[in-house]
Amino acid sequence: MKVFVTGASGYIGRATVAALRRHGHAVEALARTDVSAAAVSEAGATPVRGGLADLDVLAGAARRADAVIHLAQADSGEADLAAATAMQGHGTYVHTGGTWVYGDTNGIADEDAPWNPPALVAWREEVELKILAAGGVVIRPGLLYGRENRLIDVFFTQPGKASGAIPYIGDGTNHWSLVHVDDLADLYVRALDAKPGSVYVGVGGVDPTAREIATALSHGAGLEGRTVSLSLEQAREQMGPIADAFALDQRFTPARARTELGWTPRHTDPLAEFAG
Repeated sequence: MKVFVTGASGYIGRATVAALRRHGHAVEALARTDVSAAAVSEAGATPVRGGLADLDVLAGAARRADAVIHLAQADSGEADLAAATAMQGHGTYVHTGGTWVYGDTNGIADEDAPWNPPALVAWREEVELKILAAGGVVIRPGLLYGRENRLIDVFFTQPGKASGAIPYIGDGTNHWSLVHVDDLADLYVRALDAKPGSVYVGVGGVDPTAREIATALSHGAGLEGRTVSLSLEQAREQMGPIADAFALDQRFTPARARTELGWTPRHTDPLAEFAG
């Protein structure tokens, strides 16, 4: 297939382009800057110059492709929906959401769990419902790890190295539903064959507690397992609104993607990877 990808030079994007190429797909990739264009070219994709606000560019690239994978993060719900609308209707369209929209899951949940999003991602509901109604496919990844591990590194490991202990919020007994970026990339490739209107949570099926993760990260950072508890108020001061998302207690099953797409995550020991 010929696949058009937005966000191809980003964390998820680089892994997804590599996975698409391994499966023999040709890739065009949106590139706003010279640096992004060079990065996607190096990954084996053909750059398409423009940004998410360039709706004519998006629509043209989508028309040339058999499928679209939208990974880039727009500045607002309105901008994200406008970009999605420009790219839908020309073949398979795969959109990126996130599991945070479900809020606390109160045990192990699946894609049909009710929405209870923190304010940070509350805008996603209207956007995703419209995309699904138009026949799009939505992937809702869990918290990502692997490779440069951006979110976890920025909000936990880097400050932890400076203070001598990796933080967690509250008592740290809340679970994080994790997925390795390479496993998620494989899910995006498999989602090209999904039925219109499908939703999949992209999770690895292993949901350690925040305190377990902090302890493993501490060992990996050379801090000998030292951790520190932050109140939610302290976390908000240090991290901003994303602290409310990190404080969620979430556990999910990847059963639907396994059954319908044959997706089997290969990375099943995130704590060992954090500690290594």
